[in-house]
Amino acid sequence: MFAGKIAHETYRGQACIELTEGNVYLKDSTFKNGIIEFDMALSQHRYFPGFGFRVQDQNNFELVYLRPHQLGNPDAIQYTPVFKGEGAWQLYYGDGYSTAVTYPFKEWVPIKLIVQGSTAEVYLANATKPDLIIHALKQQGTAGRISLTNESTTSVRFANFRYTKSETAPLRGPFKPQASPTPGTVLTWQVSSPFAEKHLNNRYDLPPELTRRLSWQTMACEPSGLINVSRLHPLDSMTNTVFAKVTLIADQAQIKKFQFGFSDRVKVYLNGQLIYGGQDVFLSRDYRFLGTIGYFDELYLRLKKGTNELWLAIAEDFGGWGLKGLIPDPTGLKVK
Repeated sequence: MFAGKIAHETYRGQACIELTEGNVYLKDSTFKNGIIEFDMALSQHRYFPGFGFRVQDQNNFELVYLRPHQLGNPDAIQYTPVFKGEGAWQLYYGDGYSTAVTYPFKEWVPIKLIVQGSTAEVYLANATKPDLIIHALKQQGTAGRISLTNESTTSVRFANFRYTKSETAPLRGPFKPQASPTPGTVLTWQVSSPFAEKHLNNRYDLPPELTRRLSWQTMACEPSGLINVSRLHPLDSMTNTVFAKVTLIADQAQIKKFQFGFSDRVKVYLNGQLIYGGQDVFLSRDYRFLGTIGYFDELYLRLKKGTNELWLAIAEDFGGWGLKGLIPDPTGLKVK
């Protein structure tokens, strides 16, 4: 099945499809492990053509896409999981998620994916070594469909599509095991139901008329310390904000450094009072600022003896809805 604009034609001697503004889905929904191969012909424009695999539905799948306008740069090809319709390239980047590649434009470029379990490799232009090594796929590893995707009005052509299911397809690697969370990482957060960011405008405390109507879920962080909010909630422009909270129990009054990362905007409250606001929005600092998440911000929390409540309001536009937090020296502190 397909959704978008599709045309059948012959291009540079190959029968192909030309795809714009949509996706083509394989009817077979049983692909889990094996090899996917096809040829692509791309233009030198700013767009993001690629393919999905283990597609559960139109909002949940693994995605690999090319960025022709970034050819040769470290993010020329990228992998991201898609949860509830939200890609997360601001949360998952660098080794294992993106890398530099080169290929010719307006010519046929062979693409090959090999996937086994939680790992995968992508080869371009008949390379003998993988161009992109995916150390840890983020979806659940459930079999699903394969899709070819291009949401842009700039066309991309696909030809010679084929796939093989296999539990023994060879991977070259090398693959890196996921590291354990850094000591002091906040391992578990309580995450609220979504609400409109405007409810926090011109307020310096937690609005009780908002907080009393929220529901909460426990969310454990990934080994990197990250929580990807889209695993829990779909992003909606009208309800684009959640609270993530944690309780800090101090054995005495003290000051603790708190390092954190967020996407896209944050307001931090300690014991009900606003103490910080920041933004990490795409292109907000310069023309190449991506808004990627990391431990780039820090606060010094003035904790009272006993129970302290740390709340972070995380608001999102696109590209990844997430948070990570770290207390480098948790001595004298219980985090729950």
